[in-house]
Amino acid sequence: MTVLVCVGSSCHLKGSYDIIELMKAAIAAHHLEDKVTLKATFCLGKCAISGVCIKVDDDIITGVTKNNFEEVFKTNILDKLNY
Repeated sequence: MTVLVCVGSSCHLKGSYDIIELMKAAIAAHHLEDKVTLKATFCLGKCAISGVCIKVDDDIITGVTKNNFEEVFKTNILDKLNY
């Protein structure tokens, strides 16, 4: 599974680097380093929506924040990996 976190101007201002750090920690905590590839990317084309944009394989998830990160991670990563 590939997870891309937008680091473009808009998402950067909305906290994309915080999301990257949360993502790294969650991947490590669940021992998913061999199953999840985390990368930064530039604009995913959803800048008007609040929060950070991420792309999990072919799905774009918008509005990711520190407050909803755990649910986003569970729904879009753990559940898809059947954890």
